[in-house]
Amino acid sequence: MPKNKSQINITNDYSETLLVHFRRIERLKEAALSYPSVHLNKRQLCDLELLITRGFYPLTGYLCQKDYESVMENMRLANGTLWPIPICLDVSDKTALTLKDAHSIGLTDEEGFMLAVLSIKSIWKPDKALEARAVFGTDDPARHPGVRELYEKTGQWYIGGDIEGIHLPIHYDFKDMRFTPSETHRLFAQHGWRNVIGFQANKYLHSAHKEMSLRSARDAGARIFLQPAVGLTHPGDLDHYTRIRCYQEIIKKYPKNMILLGLIPLATRKAGPREALMETIIRKNYGCSHFMVSNDHGDPFINSDSEKLFYPGHAAQDLVRSFENETMIKMVPLKNMIYVEDKAQYIPEDEVTQGMNIKQISSAELQRRLENGLEIPEWFSCSEVVAELRSAYPPRSKQGFTIFLTGLSGSGKSTLAKVLMVKFMELRDRPVTLLDGDIVRLNLSSELSFSKEHRNLNITRIGFVASEITKNKGIAICAPIAPYEEPRRYNRELISRHGGYIEVYMSTPIEVCEQRDRKGLYKKARLGMVKGVTGIDDPYFPPLNPEIEINTEEMTPDEAAQDVLLYLEEQGYIR
Repeated sequence: MPKNKSQINITNDYSETLLVHFRRIERLKEAALSYPSVHLNKRQLCDLELLITRGFYPLTGYLCQKDYESVMENMRLANGTLWPIPICLDVSDKTALTLKDAHSIGLTDEEGFMLAVLSIKSIWKPDKALEARAVFGTDDPARHPGVRELYEKTGQWYIGGDIEGIHLPIHYDFKDMRFTPSETHRLFAQHGWRNVIGFQANKYLHSAHKEMSLRSARDAGARIFLQPAVGLTHPGDLDHYTRIRCYQEIIKKYPKNMILLGLIPLATRKAGPREALMETIIRKNYGCSHFMVSNDHGDPFINSDSEKLFYPGHAAQDLVRSFENETMIKMVPLKNMIYVEDKAQYIPEDEVTQGMNIKQISSAELQRRLENGLEIPEWFSCSEVVAELRSAYPPRSKQGFTIFLTGLSGSGKSTLAKVLMVKFMELRDRPVTLLDGDIVRLNLSSELSFSKEHRNLNITRIGFVASEITKNKGIAICAPIAPYEEPRRYNRELISRHGGYIEVYMSTPIEVCEQRDRKGLYKKARLGMVKGVTGIDDPYFPPLNPEIEINTEEMTPDEAAQDVLLYLEEQGYIR
C-alpha cells in the first residue's frame, strides 16, 4: 500500500536534513586541511568527545578567558549559567606561539585523524596556582594529585572557542555500550523509564554496592544507569577490560529492567565537590533525573583511610543538593552497607546496632586475598566477579614485577642487577630482562643528551619497556641513575598497574663511589673536563619511600641480592 503524503513528506525532509548535514561535514573537513592542527592527548580527547556529543552542555566549546575566570570565581559562565570546572584546550608554549595569528585550528587524535575544528576566541596564559586553589582547594602538588597533574602535565597556555565536530574519537572496545546523550534519552524512553539514577562507578562493584544502589533506586522510584568513567584507559590496559567484564557480570544479579550499563569517556579531575557537581550536570544531559553521590565523591584519596580524605565528609553531597533546583536533578546519597551475619543480609551502616555480628572485607584485604589466592566469600562478591578478578590478578608469585635500582654512578647498581638476574634465571619461573642504564643509553636513547629533560625522558622510556615486561608476567631489572623524583614516580604509577614495583635505593656515599670511579667520570668532573655529572655539578634526589635501601659500602653484592630476594619472598613475589 502506498504511503500517505505526510509520511512521504517526513521521509523526504529527514533525508534532506541528512544530506545537508553530510555536505556541511565534507566542507568542514576540506577547510580543516588548510588549518594548523593540534594533536590531542587522552585527557583532551575525552573532553572533546563530551563537547561534541553535548555531554558537557551548556558548553559549545572550550571556555574563553572570560568564562574561565568566571567559573573559577563563582562556578558560573560569564552569562550566569552554572558550570563548576574549567574545560579549556591546553597547549605548550611552542604551540601557542605558532597559533597566535590563527583564527581556526583542526583538532586531531594521536594518530592525526581529524575530529573537529576550533574557532579561536581567546588564547591566554593562566595562573595555575590560582586555578588550583579555586578548583582543588590547594595549590600544593604534594597534597593533591590533581594539582600535580595541572602543574606537570597541563600545557602552559589555554585556548578557548566554539567547536564543530567532524568525527567522534574512535573506540574499538565495548562499542555497544558507548552511548551518546541522545542515545540514552531514546533508550530510557524505549524502556519506559521516567526516573533514572545515574551511578558513576570508578572501581569494581561487589555485593554491598549492589544492595546500596538497589535501595537508593527503590527509595527514589527509579531505574539505574550504571555509567563507569573509562576516559583515560589505554587499549592495552588489562584493568579496563576486567572492570567492564565485572560490571557485566554484576548487573546480571539485578532485577530485570532495573539497570542499564553504559560507558562515559570522562577524564576525572578528582576535584571533590566541584567534580560531583559537574558530573551531576553531565548526567542531566544523559537523561538522568537523579544522581548518586557518595560522602567522599571525587576525593583523590577515596581508597585510603577516611582520615586521609582531602575534602570534608559529605561536602560533595551538600554542594550537589544545594543546586538541585537549578540543575533539576535530585541528589541521592550513597549509604554504606554492612553485612550482618545474623540476618544474612546487608543493611545500612546507620541501622547497625550493638551486638550485631557484622562482617567486612576492606579493599586492602581483598587485594591481599587475591594476591595470595585465598578465599573470597560469596556474601562479599558474586562468584562470577571473583572469577574475573582472579583471572586478571593472579597471586603475586604468578605476576610480573620490576626491580628499579636507583643511585649514583659507582653505587653498585649494575653489579647488583647482574647478580639478581642470575638468581632469577636460576628460579626459571619467569622471563628476565636487564635494563642497565648504559645499555639503554646505547640502544634506546642514544640521541638524548644529559639535560634534565632528556634524563627524565630516558627514565620514562625505561619505565615503559619495564611496564610491558611486567604486564606480560616477566621480570624487569632496571639500573639507571634516575636522579629525579618525577620520572621515578611516573614509572611507579605506570608499572604498578600491571604487577609489582620494587624501588631499591642504592645509598652508597659519594665518597665511596668516587673511590671506585671505574669509568673515570668523577675524576674528569673534578678536573672540569666534563659537565653534568650527577653528584658533582648535577643533583641527585634520593627516593622518598623506597621499598629497600642498600649501602654497598657495608655489604657484598651477594648479601645485597639476598636482601632483595628476602623482600620479594616476604611479599609473595617468589617462592
